[in-house]
Amino acid sequence: MSTPSLYISRSESFTLRTNGKGTYPVTDRVAELVRASGVTEGVATVFIAHTSASLVIYENADRTAREDLHDYFEELVPEDRPYIHDAEGSDDSTSHLRMALTRTSEVIPIARGRLCLGTWQGLFVFEHRRAPHSRVIWVNVSGV
Repeated sequence: MSTPSLYISRSESFTLRTNGKGTYPVTDRVAELVRASGVTEGVATVFIAHTSASLVIYENADRTAREDLHDYFEELVPEDRPYIHDAEGSDDSTSHLRMALTRTSEVIPIARGRLCLGTWQGLFVFEHRRAPHSRVIWVNVSGV
């Protein structure tokens, strides 16, 4: 007869300081929280509590792939047009639009105590504002 597993659910947050627009790796920090939780099979839900930054799972081996992503969003949502919402500057609306086109949360499976990311995948905060910001990221690890 097998011993029943104890279900674990643990939430923690951390703050990431950005230096303005760009992508910032957080895979290792989330992996640390998974290891510390003791969960061997389950999911990690990662959430960024902001409307002008987002999360992306993206190519992690070659930084130029992320540079292409940055350039693409500059073309897709340019700052040099007359947006109505500009209370915090000319990048105010663009940062919110870019966030809406990406994601504020990601759910990543956990197996054998590790995040199930592909070989070339990494988790990044995608900062959409020009100025540095402190970003709060919540991680909930749930499973057995």
